[in-house]
Amino acid sequence: MTDGLDKRTVLVTGGTGGLGRHVVRAFVQAGARVHVPVLDDSEIAGVNELLGAAADRVRFHTGADLTEPGVVSRVVRAAHPATLDGDTVRGPDVVLNLAGGFAMGPVEETDSDTWSHMMGINATTAFLTSRAAFPAMKSRGWGRIVNVSAFPAVRGGAAGLSAYGAAKAAVLNLTQTLAREGASHGITANAILPSIIDTPGNRSAMPEADTSHWIPPEEIAGVCLYLAGSRARIVNGATLTLTLGDG
Repeated sequence: MTDGLDKRTVLVTGGTGGLGRHVVRAFVQAGARVHVPVLDDSEIAGVNELLGAAADRVRFHTGADLTEPGVVSRVVRAAHPATLDGDTVRGPDVVLNLAGGFAMGPVEETDSDTWSHMMGINATTAFLTSRAAFPAMKSRGWGRIVNVSAFPAVRGGAAGLSAYGAAKAAVLNLTQTLAREGASHGITANAILPSIIDTPGNRSAMPEADTSHWIPPEEIAGVCLYLAGSRARIVNGATLTLTLGDG
């Protein structure tokens, strides 16, 4: 069941990452037209390999630094449904803000560059992309935004994660604002908070860890599919914690 996604245009930031590529595949399999902004072109091959023959349903936008407002505007305007090719209000039906990054360290060892970088790639990217996509969603009376936050954002912070936790808390606050501002226009905004995701990168970083409670990225992709579909119209402003076992 496509839940109407076969008629939708979807923008996935972070779509070449360990989670993102599985989300891209899920939406391609649902029939959506998928757009993926890319900063490092070398990451495209891995996504195409995962997609196989379906790779032609994805359009990559290269050189896309999503902390730059002008770049975001260009990418968002290009990610519009084919039927609106001549329309002045351009943008995707669905935005999945998966772009982000992680850094840790005690407060006294966290420099300003690290703080700014965490805010930039986690919160600013979500803000700029959502802001740019909002006008087109409002003009159609329909839109879906899914953001990725993290557990420190809802647990009052965590030792060693000042910059990362603050950035992910900003994502949660942004999600609530988008949900309230979009509600009367048929737009929903929700946040997911996954525990450790079972990706090659995480396995490499934590080779001795017990992975039995790590979440398969395919299952997170399924949650994203639901939140982006028509059946999720009553889910708005939600914070969904995704865990397996005790996480």
